[in-house]
Amino acid sequence: MASRTLRGILAAAALALSATPLSALGLIRDAEIEATLDRIAAPLYRAAGISPGMIEILVVDDRSLNAFVVNNKAIFLHSGLITRLDTIAMLQSVIGHELAHITSGHLVRRSLNQASANSAIGIGVALAIALAASGAGDAASGVAFGAAGSAVRNYLSHTRAEEATADQVSVRYLVRAGVDPEASVQVLEIFRGQEALSITRQDPYARTHPLSADRIRALKGQIAIYEGKETAASADLVYWHARMQAKFRAFTGNPGYILRHIKPGDNSEAAIMTRAIAHYRQGDAGKAIGYMNQLLAKRPRDAFYHELKGQILLEDRQTAAAVASYRTADQLLPRQSLILAGYGRALLALKTTAGDRQALEVLNRARQIDPRDARLLRDLAVAYAKAGNNGMASLVTAERYALLSRFDDAYTNANRAAGLLPRGSAGWLRAEDIIGVSKPLRKNRK
Repeated sequence: MASRTLRGILAAAALALSATPLSALGLIRDAEIEATLDRIAAPLYRAAGISPGMIEILVVDDRSLNAFVVNNKAIFLHSGLITRLDTIAMLQSVIGHELAHITSGHLVRRSLNQASANSAIGIGVALAIALAASGAGDAASGVAFGAAGSAVRNYLSHTRAEEATADQVSVRYLVRAGVDPEASVQVLEIFRGQEALSITRQDPYARTHPLSADRIRALKGQIAIYEGKETAASADLVYWHARMQAKFRAFTGNPGYILRHIKPGDNSEAAIMTRAIAHYRQGDAGKAIGYMNQLLAKRPRDAFYHELKGQILLEDRQTAAAVASYRTADQLLPRQSLILAGYGRALLALKTTAGDRQALEVLNRARQIDPRDARLLRDLAVAYAKAGNNGMASLVTAERYALLSRFDDAYTNANRAAGLLPRGSAGWLRAEDIIGVSKPLRKNRK
């Protein structure tokens, strides 16, 4: 069962999000984007002596500029920050800075209950706090968070001493990784002058990362010690970064505008992928698939291209072809949870007994790798229901609602699951955990 500390954090997060339900916010979960961010961060992890996979980078679907950590397991980046930073080095400097907060122990005083860190509730806490930090609640309601929002901001905010330490440590990481540390100053220059603005006019990053002229001067002084030690980004990183930026632009921009502004003779992979996504978003699956086939002719063993083609086919109701594309993607890149989630969704769309059976197996594999994907949990609940296992369907639904901070629904479904599952079983225990934490957080406590 969760501790009082965890319940208190949950309550604060739930109150802070009262103006904007968590379900209205979200993370951008994309296999290629997350893999690219891992590639970009890998040299920094090595410089910090951190094993691959210990920390992951998650993208908050928010066009404002922010980056933060809520525990020692993940770094959160706003999509707006990723697209605003022009170079790989600038993005690496932000990741290095957040990594330095983790390795310097700045999260110890506000860490979550570690026993619950990997549960649906524990993950829901992290996501609730992370998404409250985006400031979307402020934008939606037109007012400040209030006391609960201040508590969340305080949870995420770093002192000036912590910022100075993180600056020093991150510069060392950048130098060890061969990244130009001057990129750190370039990032801070974006936020120069915001400390003089009212909090409602500041970018979220400026709210939680104290900025001053003294800090920039100190950072420049430290960088001068290492001048000339940087190396250019590898061709591999340049390639994947260009693809990631193209994907962000294609999925978030106006598709008509995007198509008009691609140079007619540009046949780079980034341009072809941009055309494919723009046509897909305009509802022209035929053209989109044609461009995807061009990409696959260039890179037939690219799992992410097969996955994207599968997504387009699935939404165009070409279900069997979508299954084939996702299957190929899974074969090329096994144990990728988001590819498996799409594969399972396509199998369910077949609406056959064999497809449903295989979907349950595939979606469970995905959940074991990544239990944070609410859409995956929704599909897994459907697969359990089709298999006649209503107890597990209710449990997975309760976990999904816990992730979305919908505590009334989490409580209701967890109670249903506890009544259907064998007492003392692993599923029953998971249901009891959700009941214990969600009960005091319900809106309707009668």
